[in-house]
Amino acid sequence: MKLSDLRPAEGAKTAKRRVGRGKGSGLGKTSGKGHKGLKARSGGGVKPGYEGGQMPMQRRLPKRGFTNIFRKEFAIIQVKDLNMFEAGTVVDVELIWASGLVNDLKNGIKLLANGELTRPLTVKVNKASKAASDKVTAAGGTLEVVTPC
Repeated sequence: MKLSDLRPAEGAKTAKRRVGRGKGSGLGKTSGKGHKGLKARSGGGVKPGYEGGQMPMQRRLPKRGFTNIFRKEFAIIQVKDLNMFEAGTVVDVELIWASGLVNDLKNGIKLLANGELTRPLTVKVNKASKAASDKVTAAGGTLEVVTPC
């Protein structure tokens, strides 16, 4: 098979409908749109969600819950990710950012307890789970919770 032999599948390419080109074309005069009415007009048609005057679904259903505009989101790192650092390193937010473990700091960094830590480190993060804190201290390191700037 050569590149010049490639053809679209049978029926995949159809000719464009040329409307309004006389009676003989089959789509002359009203161009297949019938007579008058909303869908016959230029730019005509109903908006998404319009139900013909009936109360629309998004207005019939009750509202639920709310969005807390003061919510803090934290970038997540796992305990196993800290094994990339040498023993005795002070792992802080700047080092985590520079190493590429997170690509968006959000409101700070939170340490979670997925995996095991095999070397003693001094970890300074904005939040940490209790289990993550236990794993860092069990490996001989220390965990400090620092406030985000």
